[in-house]
Amino acid sequence: MSTSKISQIIGAEKEKSEHIHKPHFNLEALVNSGKNTTTTQQQTMKKHNYSAGPCILPQEVFEKSAQAILDFNNSGLSLLEISHRSKDFVAVMEEARALVLELLGLEGKGYQALFLAGGASLEFLMVPYNLMKENGKAAYLDTGTWASGAIKEAKYFGETVVVASSKEQNYNHIPTNYTIPSDANYFHCTSNNTIFGTQMKSFPDTNIPVVCDMSSDIFSRVLDFSKFDLIYAGAQKNMGPAGTTLVVVKEEILSKTGRYIPSMLDYEKHIKAESMYNTPPVFPIYASLLTLQWLKNLGGIRAIEKINNAKANLLYSEIDRNPLFKGAANVEDRSNMNATFLLNDESHTELFDKMWKEAGISGLPGHRSVGGYRASMYNALPLESVQVLVNVMKELENKI
Repeated sequence: MSTSKISQIIGAEKEKSEHIHKPHFNLEALVNSGKNTTTTQQQTMKKHNYSAGPCILPQEVFEKSAQAILDFNNSGLSLLEISHRSKDFVAVMEEARALVLELLGLEGKGYQALFLAGGASLEFLMVPYNLMKENGKAAYLDTGTWASGAIKEAKYFGETVVVASSKEQNYNHIPTNYTIPSDANYFHCTSNNTIFGTQMKSFPDTNIPVVCDMSSDIFSRVLDFSKFDLIYAGAQKNMGPAGTTLVVVKEEILSKTGRYIPSMLDYEKHIKAESMYNTPPVFPIYASLLTLQWLKNLGGIRAIEKINNAKANLLYSEIDRNPLFKGAANVEDRSNMNATFLLNDESHTELFDKMWKEAGISGLPGHRSVGGYRASMYNALPLESVQVLVNVMKELENKI
C-alpha cells in the first residue's frame, strides 16, 4: 500500500474519531437552560410527595445537585466524575461531617460523624461487631420491622436480650416499663418506625452505651443527643438520596470488644481515614450536605421541629375528627414523621384513592403490614401539602 494511501486512511480515521468524541452539547447553555426552566418544571411536575423513602427533599437541593452534576464548582467537571480526593470534594466531606455535629449539638464532645455506605441495614451488623464483646451480650427494644432486623443480626455475635416487644400487637405502640440489664454491652433502640407509624417520645436512662437507629426522624426534633453513644441513619429520609448512611459515634466506646473486626466494618478505621477509607458515595454525601445547609439556614432543628409539629397536628386532628378515618397507632406513640391511618369502611377506598391522586398527591398507600394509608411528613414536606390531604379527607366526608 502506498504512503499516500496510508495517510488518507489515517486522516479519515482521525476525523471519524474526533466526530465520535466531540461533545454534542454546550455545557454552559445546558446549565443556564436548567436554571431558567426549574420554576416552570416545578409548577407543572411537582407533586405532594408522601413517599416513606426515598422521599421529598428541599427544592433547592434538587436544583443545586442538578447544577453540580453538570458542572461542580465551576470546575468544568461533573460531581459524578471528580476524584473523591480532590480539594473540592474533601471540602464537601469535611463540611458535612462538621455540620452534622453542629446541628446535633455534639461539637467538642468526643463524637465523630461518618458517611458510610451499605444503608442502615449494614449498621445492624456493624454495631455488634464494634460494641458487643466476645462472650458478651446486648439489649434490644423491639418496636418494628427494622428493630427486628437489627436483633436478628446481633444474635450472631452473642446473647441478645429483647427487653420488650410490641410485635404481638402488630407494633402499634412503644413498649414501656422494661428493664435494661446493667451487664449488657449496649442498649439498642429505633426512634421512629416508618412502617407502623410509631415514635419514641422519651428514651430510658441507663449506665450502658445507648445506640439508636434514627433513620426516619433524625434532624426532625430537639433531643439531648449526648444521651446517645452511637446514632446511625440512612440518608434517604431527612438528609438526602439513598446511597449513604450517617454514623455518629462517641469514640470512647470503641476498641473494647476483643474481637477481630473486618476493616470495612471497623468504625475506628473509618474515623482514622476521615470517612474516606474507601471511595465514598460522592453524590449522596453532597446532596446530604446541601440538605444540612438548608436546615441550618432555616434555623436548625428547633425551627424544623415547630413546622413538623404543625404538620402532624393538622393531619392527626383531621384523622380523629373525621368519622371516615381512624389512626393505626396508639395515640400516645404516634409518629410525627409517618402518620398511619385507615378508612373505617373500605368500600370508600376506590373513591378516596381517586380523589387524592387527582389532587396531585403521591406515595400515600400504607405498607402491606398495616394496610390503609401512610403519610410520611419528613422535614422538606411543606405544611401546604398536608393541608391538601386534609382538604381531600374533608371533601370525601362531604361526598359520602
